[in-house]
Amino acid sequence: MKSLINGEFTLPFNQADNAQISKHHQDRTLVAALAGILWAAGAAQKVTLCLITEDTYFVPTPSYSGDGFSERTPSRHYAFKEKAFTLGTLKASQGASSPQQFKGEGSHGVILFLYSLIFSRTFERLQKELDVSTPHLLQPNAGGFLCRQAVLNLILTGRASPHVFNGCQKGKSQEILHGVLTRSDVGYLQWGKDASEGDRLSQVGSMLKTPKLPVWLCNINGTYSVLFSTNRQLLSDWRLERLFDLYFYNGQPAQNKPARLTVDTHSHHWERVQHEDEHSPGRRFSPLEMVIRSKWRDATINWNGSVPFF
Repeated sequence: MKSLINGEFTLPFNQADNAQISKHHQDRTLVAALAGILWAAGAAQKVTLCLITEDTYFVPTPSYSGDGFSERTPSRHYAFKEKAFTLGTLKASQGASSPQQFKGEGSHGVILFLYSLIFSRTFERLQKELDVSTPHLLQPNAGGFLCRQAVLNLILTGRASPHVFNGCQKGKSQEILHGVLTRSDVGYLQWGKDASEGDRLSQVGSMLKTPKLPVWLCNINGTYSVLFSTNRQLLSDWRLERLFDLYFYNGQPAQNKPARLTVDTHSHHWERVQHEDEHSPGRRFSPLEMVIRSKWRDATINWNGSVPFF
């Protein structure tokens, strides 16, 4: 979405619900997104890419159980003088199908990308950016692992900040906790039914709420989705934020295209009963509407004929 909205490619993308994006352009935008994330993590100096090879570089030990690919994944370092770094460039230099390793059916792309992200950032930088609240980047969950906020922030901002507030704050024991320092291209919003508005450390700060481009990763009750506007100037002129469209996509099989929502920030929402939808009396606002209001507090959201599904 960032590449499309930012105009990095010439595509028929005037309206999200009518966009016809070819497989070729989908691959190009995916490559651009992954490359941009690694470039930012490498502080615009050096990128480390982890790819599976035929050779084995270390063998399982009593403390490490082999998974069949990590032991065949060396880290290759590439230095670039400009942001024109792409996985296609690495494909040519490697003589291997690098992009396919990240997106092919049955590939280990997510883990390879996580390895590449960590090595690009370097352990030295990670140790400085994490704090006492986040000793690890992953946390066990239901027999697997979940990425902690530091990983999400590393992907979004290039820094592994463990928290979503601006700057640094003191915790309950006066320890220094690290938040987000600068605006990024893609933002972040979150809402949970059990969240407390009084918990200042869990409130998303303006650095993430107001990104450079109108694209947000949304965490709604622990489920991740994407919210975006096709007007890249939306956040650069407050007058554009009076009445505008947002598109929402959650990646579920039942949703075959983004839902279009019209947001009205001048509709006197505060004069009505809070948390109840005027179009369907008795229905509480959907979680998606609540996460949108975490950015535009008093907005009214129109689903344009669609039944609220999230």
